[in-house]
Amino acid sequence: MPIATLKKFLDDEHIQYVVISHSPAFTAQQIAASAHVKGRELAKTVMVKIDGKLAMAVLPASQKVDLDRLREAAGAERVELAAEREFRDRFPDCDLGAMPPFGNLYGLDVYVADTLADDEEIAFNAGSFTELVRMTYQDFERLVQPKVLRFAVGV
Repeated sequence: MPIATLKKFLDDEHIQYVVISHSPAFTAQQIAASAHVKGRELAKTVMVKIDGKLAMAVLPASQKVDLDRLREAAGAERVELAAEREFRDRFPDCDLGAMPPFGNLYGLDVYVADTLADDEEIAFNAGSFTELVRMTYQDFERLVQPKVLRFAVGV
């Protein structure tokens, strides 16, 4: 079960969280509707390459990554979307496209949109297309230690 690794990590860190089961959904908007979560509180993970290195860009489901803004904010020369073939093997315990935003569990840097950091709680895919985890943003930030930058724009 994909959520096992994440749950063990959160339990070991004594984090309070809720698992939300929902009918299968594959886009951030479908997931938010199915799980009755506001789009701005649902964190989606977008895989990017920053100067050739895989990383996670995490932002509200209601927004999209502006690659130029991310490049400038990260002080990088080049930022591009990663192709699935470049990261599929990195997440053996997750459904492809449902990775939780815990890059620290997979050896990846995490960049969080400043607009998501404003939320008291966030929800995110727990490794499958049928489960979310909801927890405080403060706990997420403490565990993941992401770089909080301004790179998300409205859809």
